[in-house]
Parts: sequence; structure tokens; C-alpha cells
Amino acid sequence: MHTDAIILKAPRQLSLGRVALNPAGAGDLVVRITHSGISTGTERLFWTGDMPPFPGMGYPLVPGYEASGVVEQAGADTGFRVGEHVFVPGANCYANNDDGAVYGLFGAASRHLVTDARRVTRIDPALGAEGALLALAATAYHAVAGPNAQLPDLVVGHGVLGRLVARSVIALGGPAPQVWDVNPARHSGAQGYGVCHPDDDARRDYACVLDASGAQGVLDQLIGRIAKGGEVVLAGFYTAPLQFTFVPAFLRELRLRVAAEWQPEDMIATRDLIESGALSLAGLITHHAKPADAPRAYEQAFSDSDCLKMILDWEA
Repeated sequence: MHTDAIILKAPRQLSLGRVALNPAGAGDLVVRITHSGISTGTERLFWTGDMPPFPGMGYPLVPGYEASGVVEQAGADTGFRVGEHVFVPGANCYANNDDGAVYGLFGAASRHLVTDARRVTRIDPALGAEGALLALAATAYHAVAGPNAQLPDLVVGHGVLGRLVARSVIALGGPAPQVWDVNPARHSGAQGYGVCHPDDDARRDYACVLDASGAQGVLDQLIGRIAKGGEVVLAGFYTAPLQFTFVPAFLRELRLRVAAEWQPEDMIATRDLIESGALSLAGLITHHAKPADAPRAYEQAFSDSDCLKMILDWEA
């Protein structure tokens, strides 16, 4: 079986191409993707060539780990039915493309996917394009509700992840956090919490500060705003070594936590919050594009500060 997919041949060399899919087994699903998201974190690093090397990485590759679609084929051992709507966090299902082997390290930006059924999550079809945001929402949930986590009272960064973190705090019954963003254009769109520039906030007794910006050199600024025994949570992705001045951290008895990717239980809990109405995904998708326009869409997603989330509409 062959399908269309976004192929990143090398840094900044991206186009819609044709790929071959591995055969589906008894435990696999063939999913027709309706929407896939462009990540301004991980995918940007692949696109620029700045992603640190790790096992399974290479070019050409099919990017993406945010996709929603409809089951077209369900193996006998899957427990799924044809026609069910699902979220797929990527798939390593590609045999080759027109130029030979292709990596599927994430692999969600494709018109069809073959995936182990244990990796997908059933979703409400009424979510539409917002269904592709489930992994990002689960990442936010994991950052605030994972093992030994506490709810932040300050969130740094009002991009999609920062918004989802703030919304998740409120959905879990916590007090509305303060949110910072240095870009005034991103101060709008808050739902039940406040957003301001860091310079407009004089508070220096936050119990838990979560950084969703991924900005370099941010640690000293955050440490200066926490109370004694306070915690700083790193929820962004940092490609350069992080450092901080020791004495302020020593005086505050800083605790530092790194929030990793979501786990299966985070995905289920996040879906339940969405379906109950406690957590909304509305207003996060600002731009749509057709797969044939992928070069422009990826460029805009990574360079336009007004673009919170770019979605590829595979059935447009």
C-alpha cells in the first residue's frame, strides 16, 4: 500500500511525497488521517537540523506525532471497528519512498498510517481538527499531574502548551495561575486566568513556576521569583545546556523538576477531562493548510508569532 506523506529530506527541504507502508498485521490498524498538527518544538528542531542525535533518527523522515483520523482496516486482534475515530501519536510504518528508505521516527504527517492498535486512543468525532491536539494536551496534563507534581501558580509562555497547562490547572480544580509572555500579541485568548509581561509582575513568592517557553537563559529569572522551597518545572525542550547562578537557588532551597512526555494514563485522563467539558481545546488552532502547501505551512508555523497551531487538513 502506498500513500501521500510529508517528507523532510534534509533540514529545510520538505515536500509532499509518496511512501510505501508496511503490511498491517492482526494487531494493527490502518488509519485514514483527517488532521495532523505541526509541532513548533520537536518538529522545528528536525526542520532546522538542530535536533540532538538519538537512536532511530535520520533523514529523509516523515515528521509529526499529532494526528487524528478514522479506522479503515482493523486487525482481528485489535478490538477496534472500522469507522471509529482515533488519535494516533505517530507511527513507524514506512517501507520506502520514491528515493528509497524513509525514517518514521514520529511519522504522523501522512494520509494513511499503519499502527499498533495499542498506541491509539479513541476520541469523539465531534472534536474535528481539535482531535489532533490530544498529545499536546496530555503533555500539559503530565506536567501538572504526573508523579510528585504540584499545580503551578505561574506559567511561563502563552503558546499552545502554556495555554493548555493553565487550562489543565483550572480543570483539575486548582487556582487560576498567572501566565507570562514577553510577546504582547499573545496576551489575548486566556480562559479564566491572567496574562502579563514579566516586567509587569512584581510577585516573588511563587510556590511552583512552570516554564513552557523553552527559552534559553530563563532559569535565573524564574529562581528569582519563587518562594523558599519553591519548585521550577521545565516543560519545554532545551537544546543547549542549562545553567543557573547557585547562590539564589541555595538561599531558596530550589527544587528542580523536568516534565517529560505524556504516558498512556495521561492520555486517557486528558481525554476524560475534554469529554466531560472540564478542559477545552477551543481557540488553539489558528491556521490550516493543505498537505500540498506543506513547505509554506511549516515555514509559517515556525516563523509567524501569530500562528499558535498549524493544522494540515488531509481531506480538504
